[in-house]
Amino acid sequence: MHAESPIIRRVSRKIWVGSVPVGGDAPIAVQSMTNSDTCDVAATVAQIRRLEEAGADIVRVSVPDMDAAEAFGKIKQQVKVPLVADIHFDYKIALRVAELGVDCLRINPGNIGREDRVKAVVEAARDRGIPIRIGVNAGSLEKDLQKKYGEPTPEALVESALRHVEHLDRLNFPDFKVSVKASDVFMAVAAYRLLAKQIEQPLHLGITEAGGLRSGTVKSAVGLGMLLADGIGDTIRISLAADPVEEVKVGYDILKSLRLRSRGINFIACPSCSRQNFDVVKTMNELEGRLEDLLVPLDVAVIGCIVNGPGEAKEAHIGLTGGTPNNLVYIDGKPASKLTNDNLVDELEQLIRQKAAEKVEADAALIARG
Repeated sequence: MHAESPIIRRVSRKIWVGSVPVGGDAPIAVQSMTNSDTCDVAATVAQIRRLEEAGADIVRVSVPDMDAAEAFGKIKQQVKVPLVADIHFDYKIALRVAELGVDCLRINPGNIGREDRVKAVVEAARDRGIPIRIGVNAGSLEKDLQKKYGEPTPEALVESALRHVEHLDRLNFPDFKVSVKASDVFMAVAAYRLLAKQIEQPLHLGITEAGGLRSGTVKSAVGLGMLLADGIGDTIRISLAADPVEEVKVGYDILKSLRLRSRGINFIACPSCSRQNFDVVKTMNELEGRLEDLLVPLDVAVIGCIVNGPGEAKEAHIGLTGGTPNNLVYIDGKPASKLTNDNLVDELEQLIRQKAAEKVEADAALIARG
């Protein structure tokens, strides 16, 4: 029941990746990337469906050769979520996936050679309403920029990005988004801040090669949090050496923490201490596992004692406060019932699901009334 985010977002041009708007006043889109062999159509489709269930707005698929391009066409027919084809160097692959219904091309114009090749890709994109993503990475800067700057720097990343942008500007193609990723948080943040002042297009945020599940989550949250709090960013991808589904979950958690997106339960939970009247850690672990299927935005507070509990519980849709002899449940800020520790998780889950169903019904009635 918290207020809307105080963040004022950077004004950017809106583009469409399939049915998903990116930029402008659109919600910040969460995306991930498959890590299966694209030529294994069944495995890739299965992974995309798992990502879609987790809430991915957009999914990127690597298309390294023409066999993968043909497989991509088959994959596209079997999924609903918009797909981005990740392509390097070979413009013919881009032309083929454009024919096969790709929703966005991730291709750097400067890397695909002659002007006529760039033009062919741009015209194919223009004819089919396909946007392009320019993706600059600190690990793959052009050799002359490496020589000029001596090492990757924010300025080098932005200069590389603007070179690619220039190709599209020359061809009067404005429907693109740009990323300037680095594994170093400060470099990435500085590069995005510089670029945000120089183009009107949407920005795709990410801390590339961020690390494993825990360390990569922390690094991504710090870097993307700094940018998002500045109002910079229109779509995000969390790069983790983990199951891609985890990238989507972390992405939503970052956006939820800044009140930029609401999907699923926002848990407020104490770290637990000797004052706790029930096992907070065990309760939270069980609730998170059981309630992953709920997509309704709800604030749920789980506080182990009576000190901070009532204050947090009253601010949530549902709040549990540890007490003696019984724990107290608040619903919409008011005391509602008392629960013992015996069936605490079962009974709390039932209350949360009931509240979620009521919220769905109320939201539907509100929409129906116009």
